[in-house]
Amino acid sequence: MSVTEIWLVRHGESTANVAAGRAQAAGADVIEIDHRDADVPLSPLGEEQSRALGSELAERGVDDVPVVLWVSSYLRAQQTIAIALEAGGLPEPTKRVDERLRDRELGVLDRLTRTGARNLHPDEEQRRDRLGKYYHRPAGGESWVDVKLRLRSLLADVDRIDGAERLVVAAHDAVVMLVVAICLDLDETALMDFAADHTVANASLTRLRRDAVGSPWTLEEFSGTGHLDEDPAAEVTEHEGRKDDVHV
Repeated sequence: MSVTEIWLVRHGESTANVAAGRAQAAGADVIEIDHRDADVPLSPLGEEQSRALGSELAERGVDDVPVVLWVSSYLRAQQTIAIALEAGGLPEPTKRVDERLRDRELGVLDRLTRTGARNLHPDEEQRRDRLGKYYHRPAGGESWVDVKLRLRSLLADVDRIDGAERLVVAAHDAVVMLVVAICLDLDETALMDFAADHTVANASLTRLRRDAVGSPWTLEEFSGTGHLDEDPAAEVTEHEGRKDDVHV
């Protein structure tokens, strides 16, 4: 038995997502957040999104085959999947918390809006314009390539999973996007083109599938949010919270 499906879940809306949107709308430089990134919790809406996700996972029969669960070490991702499993009445699969699934680190741009990055670190703006989003590494932070490299090491472990056919991953928007890029073998140009037309919504579901170990992965679904549209207590949100992402 080997893993033939990867289900990627982005965390629900977080309090930092809300704060970032508020700061950007106000034209502020700094996003006022009381927690370090690893400890940012879900917003009330994020909790509702997670419950809707849990109902969707149960309806789809996420545990119809043997499942393992990998989760980011960040609180918002752990809260999302815990709430989802409880809401869906699903037992917790064998779980691994892995720091390689953490969100992208922004270094000196952490807690800054796009306006703040331009005002406080114009040198980083110039470097980003010269290098492009894919390779730009903010001082003390990570580029998309850096995140992609740590995710390659993580995905090498997929073929070592014993006794499961489906891997559920609860993580972040950059992780979802870059796992898809690795599995589909997207280079810089192809990934940037894809990212220009696709965003990863909060509490969304993305699914990859292959026939067997060594077979190519195919993208079955990207950022599915039908469960949020159907739940009156939830709604679709696509917070980026990143000043250098394609979508504003």
